[in-house]
Amino acid sequence: MRIQVKRTGGFGGIERHAEVDTTARPDAHEWHALAERAVADGRGEPPIGVPDGFSYQITVDGRTVYCADPRLTDDQRQLITRVLKEGS
Repeated sequence: MRIQVKRTGGFGGIERHAEVDTTARPDAHEWHALAERAVADGRGEPPIGVPDGFSYQITVDGRTVYCADPRLTDDQRQLITRVLKEGS
């Protein structure tokens, strides 16, 4: 599974992008479950965010959803954090 996260917005307006390929990971099943829950709660189009807040585009195996601060689910927040931390 390929998981991509793109973060835009924020005070500085700096875009950040990261990707994780779970294919060879020993914890792939955890990533898959988390990604499926995060995508299930996403929107088909970018939501209206708050001033200086972050907006996110999450793509899992070609399916893209959108979400924004401060209305992230716990699963979305956890997936975004993990991908931006561990992704390349």
